[in-house]
Amino acid sequence: MFFIKKVLIVFGGNSSEHYVSCKSAKSIIENIDKKLFKYEIAGIDFDDTWYKFSDDLIHLEKDNWKEANVLKIDNIVSFLKGFDVIFPITHGTGGEDGKLQGMLELFNIPFVGCKTLASSIGMDKAMSKIIFDSLNIKQVPYMVINDDYKINDIMEKIEFPIIVKPANGGSSIGISKANDKKELIKAIKEAKKYDGKVIIEKFIRSRELEVAILENKGNILCSNPGEIKSANEFYDYDAKYVNASSYTTIPDDIPLSVVDKIKEYAKKIFKGLNCNGYARVDFFYDEESKEIYINEINTIPGFTSISMYPKLIESIGINYTDLITILINNV
Repeated sequence: MFFIKKVLIVFGGNSSEHYVSCKSAKSIIENIDKKLFKYEIAGIDFDDTWYKFSDDLIHLEKDNWKEANVLKIDNIVSFLKGFDVIFPITHGTGGEDGKLQGMLELFNIPFVGCKTLASSIGMDKAMSKIIFDSLNIKQVPYMVINDDYKINDIMEKIEFPIIVKPANGGSSIGISKANDKKELIKAIKEAKKYDGKVIIEKFIRSRELEVAILENKGNILCSNPGEIKSANEFYDYDAKYVNASSYTTIPDDIPLSVVDKIKEYAKKIFKGLNCNGYARVDFFYDEESKEIYINEINTIPGFTSISMYPKLIESIGINYTDLITILINNV
């Protein structure tokens, strides 16, 4: 007998990536195999209130979904237990950092993606850097600061130019480049709007390469690297989502030895963090020194129509609809 799984797609949340999540959800809904899955949609507002969404998807694209046909969900756990699989596409803090995953695990509710610990470590760039170090994967010079930092200490340890970013966050929100002390103070202030813990890194001229990981029937598949061609000096929020001149490509001029090493590192990180389902792993490649540096792992990578993750998976012969099917059926 053919069994149609009942899936709940969850988007939104109280993070700065709320609206990116809306667009990712829209893309998944447009591409899910409706012959295999019966789905419903739930949105989480900025105040953490949950709503059942049942309206035109244009509201997700225009970021005004709360003005659409929504119904407040009072008993969230009871509602979630009415589904075979939860598909959280909740980028950022509160939805990607293990909090939502912990609730789902606590109540034995099956869901797509990494479990609580891997999600938490993957989101916290300071913690993930500790894991990367333990796996002996090279990183650019960095330090982590909280409230008790001194600007001069930072400048003594890391040379300008410097990249400053929140330890917890994504979509390049809150990231700045600093070329001097004045810019560094301003960049730290900007990053602290999004997280009390801040990552300070040496800025290097490099190619930004990303690979997609997909777990399928016990096998860990890894794409060849895709490359970010940023319209700005580095891939900030404007370059990623606003400036139409940015684009991504799958280059054919990366040495095979570098491609193989990046894929080896990506799989090592995926296993080392005990990840599940899928992830995107980002690297820097310095062509002059031939060095490969791990940047970060994203446990809920973007699923928008312009996101790198689905494009990379498509490059290894798995289209968007089949990707969604694999993720749901692997739970």
